[in-house]
Amino acid sequence: MTSTSTETSVRRGIEVAVPVERAFAVFTERFDQIKPRQHNLLAVPIAETVFETRVGGSVYDRGEDGSVCRWARVLAFEPPHRFVISWDINPRWQLESDPDRCSEVEVRFTAEGPDRTRVELEHRHLDRHGADWENGRDGVASEGGWPLYLQRFTELTSGT
Repeated sequence: MTSTSTETSVRRGIEVAVPVERAFAVFTERFDQIKPRQHNLLAVPIAETVFETRVGGSVYDRGEDGSVCRWARVLAFEPPHRFVISWDINPRWQLESDPDRCSEVEVRFTAEGPDRTRVELEHRHLDRHGADWENGRDGVASEGGWPLYLQRFTELTSGT
């Protein structure tokens, strides 16, 4: 896994041994298995994480009691090449309701051959979160952040 952090962005990249269409489908359709259950803003355990695969959709957690926490909006959805979601979570790990104070996560999928795909994740505009935005950047860049998501994604693709 390659990684770089700039002042306001976090970038991670990996390669997986599946065609680009399969990589995109696994990431979006099986996101529930990629996002760790302990990454939870609800007051109850998460029953499922849903990624609505359309522009205008949401990414949200549904609690075991039926409660819902919408923590991202789908801004772009272009299978099998890319998607962009908002990151509606502030540096204190609380929901952010002001779209101007949210960052973005873009995931790009590039075929490196018929059975190999380069996946590049960029979490950008982290400074939009305001005070203490560096803490949010450091959290998503840490091993428990995007690297963990990409590791779980890689494990899912190798099992498909």
